[in-house]
Amino acid sequence: MQFETEIGGKKLIVKIGDLANQANGSCVVQYGETTVLGTAVMGDEEKELDYFPLSVEYEERFYAAGRLKGSRFIKRETRPPDEAILTARLIDRTIRPLFDSESRRAVQVILTVLSFDSENDADMVALYAALIALSISDINWDGPVAGVRVARILANDSESAVKSGSGSEWILNPSYEERANSDLDLVICGTDNRVVMVEAESKEVTDEVMLEAIKYGTKHFDKINQFIKEIQEKVGKTKVSQINEVPTDEDMAKEEVKKMTEELVKAEAPKYLFEKVLKTKEDRIGAAKKIRDRLEEFLIEKNIGKEKRIKAINYANKLIYNQVSQAILDDGKRIDGRAMDELRPLISQVGILPRVHGSGLFSRGETQILSVVTLGSPGDEQYLDTMEEKSKKRFMHHYNFPPFCSGEVKNARFTSRREIGHGVLGEKGILPILPDQEVFPHTIRIVSEALSSNGSTSMAAVCSSVLAAMDAGIPIKRPVAGIAIGLASEEDEKGIKRYKILTDIQDLEDGHGGMDFKIIGSSQGITAMQMDTKTKGLTFDIIKDTFTASSKVRAEILKQMSQAIKEPRANLSPHAPKIVVFKIDPDKIREVIGPGGKMINKIIDETGAAIDIEQNGTVSITSADDESLKKAVTWVKDITRKFEVGEMFQGKVTRIMDFGAFIELVPGREGMVHVSEMAETHVDHPNDVVKVDDIVKVKIIEIDKMGRVNLSMNTDKTSYRPRPAPRKSFNSRGSRDRGPRR
Repeated sequence: MQFETEIGGKKLIVKIGDLANQANGSCVVQYGETTVLGTAVMGDEEKELDYFPLSVEYEERFYAAGRLKGSRFIKRETRPPDEAILTARLIDRTIRPLFDSESRRAVQVILTVLSFDSENDADMVALYAALIALSISDINWDGPVAGVRVARILANDSESAVKSGSGSEWILNPSYEERANSDLDLVICGTDNRVVMVEAESKEVTDEVMLEAIKYGTKHFDKINQFIKEIQEKVGKTKVSQINEVPTDEDMAKEEVKKMTEELVKAEAPKYLFEKVLKTKEDRIGAAKKIRDRLEEFLIEKNIGKEKRIKAINYANKLIYNQVSQAILDDGKRIDGRAMDELRPLISQVGILPRVHGSGLFSRGETQILSVVTLGSPGDEQYLDTMEEKSKKRFMHHYNFPPFCSGEVKNARFTSRREIGHGVLGEKGILPILPDQEVFPHTIRIVSEALSSNGSTSMAAVCSSVLAAMDAGIPIKRPVAGIAIGLASEEDEKGIKRYKILTDIQDLEDGHGGMDFKIIGSSQGITAMQMDTKTKGLTFDIIKDTFTASSKVRAEILKQMSQAIKEPRANLSPHAPKIVVFKIDPDKIREVIGPGGKMINKIIDETGAAIDIEQNGTVSITSADDESLKKAVTWVKDITRKFEVGEMFQGKVTRIMDFGAFIELVPGREGMVHVSEMAETHVDHPNDVVKVDDIVKVKIIEIDKMGRVNLSMNTDKTSYRPRPAPRKSFNSRGSRDRGPRR
């Protein structure tokens, strides 16, 4: 069965029942010619876990774009690229809040890209496929929700136009080309004017512009939701009930234990959580542990079995978070004694590591991040080979979260999806303030190491990365800072009925009814955002209040960071590579490279410099040694330089012929001295005057139509008689020129 609607001026086509019918829900969604298969499957049994086991997989296939993987040896798709992982995380954050968090039946959503038209991004098509597959399945899910991408095209890029938005045009689900010309890229998901997920990157747009973009996106939610509901009504399965209609004795026993747990936590929480201010993470986590220990003692006294005690303790964790939120809502009291809009103590440091190109350390309370900058040559750029593109990436931000930073013992073998997501979020937030490549040609890699974790290490990583960048001497346009804003709320079927915004959330404050709204920005505006929530959706008022709180504390953080370093250092680290960039005639590139790369390899071997040449004639030469850099630059410029009549050189004799000698004027470039120009008197043979490897002073007296350079050793003469070219000679590149045959 096929369904159609229009979004952003393009058809969205949904086909049901054609493929993957053993899944609980499946569909094929096409937008333009980009097509995605979406499936949703639920496990048969409940797992013994203390969380809801949801997994989302986004699978890119190279065949979808009619491409073969670039590797010579591995043509099969292997580990998903970062972009695929980010898409899976975006969809996960959209659908997760609408599941019953108490469920322990595994749900897996897999999105497979079947075709890609290079115009419409497959991530939005995959999002629609996930939403529809879940909606028509028998999996209990409180959907549907809608999702759209929003871009803004400016009439001009003047500062006043950017701030006011005058002459701007909002674009729904823009193409790649339209996104490239936009100053913001926003993905927003939700329903009924409630927002459940936000992901954005932008070029320092104001809070007002970003809020306007969100409002524009939500206007289109209703049409998409109605379309999905229409499909659900016609082909959707009956949802599986999670509750037995007739309670069994086992169910009654569970309810009794649940009631006892609620009563004990409610009675004990004030004593352990609120009798005194709990300043440290150890104090707060210790207080929660004391409540759980007291609960276990109580349940043992009541002869409750071990299995039920474990489940009761897991349930108690949720109740403890709720107690913390309730105290915020009822009394305006945070567990660590801070005001609602108060930051934890901040510490900023730079230059704390020797040898590295730049380093920064940022602490916010017990969250601590070390960031280290490494600068490389343009040739060190990362090559991207994905379904969507083959390209290069100049700036990379990588984030590591080792187990010790949270006081845990875990396997530390692979980079997790969370680490990849946090790294790229910081990358998006920092990229708009980096200098253009023409100004600063280095490849930039920043690695952020989480040393201590207690609330939003990802935003602390942004701050430490900026400190490290300035310490490295990267001429950033202006600093950015990041902060996570939280929420304490109560909601009913209609949505959130009361709430309080929390600045700089940590540990026990991130409970049910909360959110994690990360915002990165400079003094001029927002550069990146990411939001997930444990509610059924945020209102515009909550988002507006979040922006207000974020702007205030970002200014505080930037002020504190400036006390460590006010502006980028004037000079790079002595250990960082130096780069010289200049242009040559593209027709001269082959001369620099030489036959089989002989010349360029010779320059690299003798100077130790790295040389990168673009097809447009841009040459980048990199070296940590100033002398080597200067030598390599001079060498390349000499090879490609234009000779002028009258120039003088001290050249080396490279070859001697009967009619004259060849002189190397600069590395790789030769001229010829005819025997008649070797002395003021007659010379019988060149060997009578010069030998190979002699250094002689010569002057250019002629450059003929073929570009051959004729020289004279009589440098004091002011006039010369042009000489006819010999029948057999060698040009300045060393190749033979043949005269006419007899």
